[in-house]
Amino acid sequence: MGKVCILTEKPSVAKNIADALKIKGKKDGYYEGNDYIITWAFGHLLQLYDAKDYEPEMKTWKMENFPFIPEKFRYKVKTNPSNRNLKDAGAEKQLKTIYSLFKRSDVDAIISACDYDREGQIIGDTIIYHLKLNKPIFRLLLNEWTPEEVLKGLKNLKRNDELKPLRDAGISRQWSDWVIGINLTSVATLKYQKGKGQALNIGRVLLPTLKIVYDRDQEIKNFVPENYFKLTATFKTLANELYQGVYIEEKEEKFKDPSYLQTIQQALQGKLSKIIDKQIEHKKEYPPFLFNLTNLQGTITSKYKGWTSDKVLKVAQSLYEKKYITYPRTASVVLEESLVGKAQKVLENLKKGHPYENEITFKKSKRIFDNSKVESHSAIIPTYLIPKSLTKDEEIVYEAIKNRFLAQFMPIAEHEETRILTKAEGIPGVFYTQGKVQMIEGWKKIEQIESKDKVLPFVKINDPVEIVHHELTTHVTKPPKHHTEKTLLRVMETCGKNFQDEESEEMLSSILSGFSIGTPATRAETIKKLKDIGYITVKDKSLLCTELGKRLVETFPVPELFDLEFTGRLEKTLADIEKQKHRREDFLEIIFDFTKKAVEKIKTDRDVTIHEIDTTKKEKESFGNCPLCGYAVIEGQKGYGCSNWKNGCKFVIWKNDKFLAALKKKPTKTMVKALLKNGIVHVKGLTGKNGKKFDAFLRYEKNPENDYFSWKMEFAKQKDLKDER
Repeated sequence: MGKVCILTEKPSVAKNIADALKIKGKKDGYYEGNDYIITWAFGHLLQLYDAKDYEPEMKTWKMENFPFIPEKFRYKVKTNPSNRNLKDAGAEKQLKTIYSLFKRSDVDAIISACDYDREGQIIGDTIIYHLKLNKPIFRLLLNEWTPEEVLKGLKNLKRNDELKPLRDAGISRQWSDWVIGINLTSVATLKYQKGKGQALNIGRVLLPTLKIVYDRDQEIKNFVPENYFKLTATFKTLANELYQGVYIEEKEEKFKDPSYLQTIQQALQGKLSKIIDKQIEHKKEYPPFLFNLTNLQGTITSKYKGWTSDKVLKVAQSLYEKKYITYPRTASVVLEESLVGKAQKVLENLKKGHPYENEITFKKSKRIFDNSKVESHSAIIPTYLIPKSLTKDEEIVYEAIKNRFLAQFMPIAEHEETRILTKAEGIPGVFYTQGKVQMIEGWKKIEQIESKDKVLPFVKINDPVEIVHHELTTHVTKPPKHHTEKTLLRVMETCGKNFQDEESEEMLSSILSGFSIGTPATRAETIKKLKDIGYITVKDKSLLCTELGKRLVETFPVPELFDLEFTGRLEKTLADIEKQKHRREDFLEIIFDFTKKAVEKIKTDRDVTIHEIDTTKKEKESFGNCPLCGYAVIEGQKGYGCSNWKNGCKFVIWKNDKFLAALKKKPTKTMVKALLKNGIVHVKGLTGKNGKKFDAFLRYEKNPENDYFSWKMEFAKQKDLKDER
């Protein structure tokens, strides 16, 4: 019996599998044991051909060359991010390693262990099928990388052919985005942009997301505030206790006409009042559902400053690869029923020594376990492995996931709601009062939600009360708020459907049907890209449309690409391809036809400039010489880097440098100049872990084993050096 070669999506996952199989033998690009060889990709090692790879005349963008749709889509080694004309050397080397392992005569079978999703499927399949192998190919489908699950998964492999619908959906997404992106970006840039520079990005998911932000901005801009008025009265009970009530007529408490309320006010003078109704309702408050990716991103970005949905996904992915949480790119908020035993084991591990250990009790409920509400992946929960050490960011995300999981098994919170109606003699309406008292805090203790009690005095129906004060107040209607990442993600997830209740059945079924903009895995990337290409900007936590974004929405002549329904239908079709309800060929035919018509529309559209690039070259200030190659160090958008970067020089001091950020500092121009001149800089006002300020000398030194640099801190006195504040 020969060996089996396992291909994973990332080195960290390969290590997890090697650990589970107790394989210690690490070679260059793979692990090898008695029965298994485990190798890895770095995400996509292969990418689709660029247009110029198919046809030499596509090297320069000319209107007459579009629409361009290849007869057969082809793949190549991914390109170097710094120079697209060169292959990525790391990717090429790893591909050679993978293929040499696949071809080995002692390897009898291949297992793809890439992530269990559309993208993971095509990452594995493009690599495996690029090489014409006559060996059986299997698929390892896991939701977490703990040793227990890895060993169990290896005993329950599927034939990779069974995953063809997932591959078809992945390829449909990849090819359609390539065709729309290449054609419409090229033609739009030629048509609407003056000057050379960054292209005018057009994308299937990009534009409807931009339109959501644009629409909200316009709503706020066109909002006309209106005055309204409220009448509040203060009543005194027989026991001399006070309470307030708001005047309502036919369930309306906001009045446009103040003179009417003034008439009511005058009529209140000296009137007898009494309690005409009292309702006490005991209400149960269930914990919010378990996290899917969108809810996790929304919760973290709205709670913590400086977090983006993209950052939440990266941190969650890191926790997943470290085996501490289950697969994060999920749309589900419940667990499969088969996970009851596993969830119980996780709960027993997590509750040990917890402050509320005695209140945490396992239960099997439909709110937590329900197959009908799970699509591909269950909700995100912790695994049975308890983290020993986490970074600050990982701790924030892990604690949120852990607490949401524990909350499901805490007592249900309960409160008592009291509603009182007070009637003044001869007045048409009534005064409405509401009170609330938390009876059982339950799960709210874990989620740290403070209940605000409003205790009302004890009264009975028909009790007389005295009006001691009344007041007419003026209010102004407020415009809607700008979108935040949380609200934008929610609109993308539900394709613009406005669900009042975030946990409604309609909302869950809408999400599960695949009718959305993008997928949980791509939404964060879309928002980040909109910021990076300058279509939207961020102010505090608000997302705002830039002038460029606004002009694009108002000018670009392909309305379907801004239409949430259109994009939602395309995403739904991709989900249906996974379920074998739709054919890949039919979907691609629709996309190709749409692209051809869109290109013609742009070509025949009126000539107008959406984006003008300033082509006058500005001489960049030099901060000193690069310690690696001697070229000038200049300021870029994200850091101070070597001007020779196009030729591969890696020297850079990032503006958001993690080491400095931990000390509550950002690199300044003065600091960079001093560092490059003297090799050392004196920095004042650094902040330690204890919050105390201190001064230190910093060096930025090259690591001996690679071209990257690390900070070194010194406290020795150095004369002749100027301070940097």
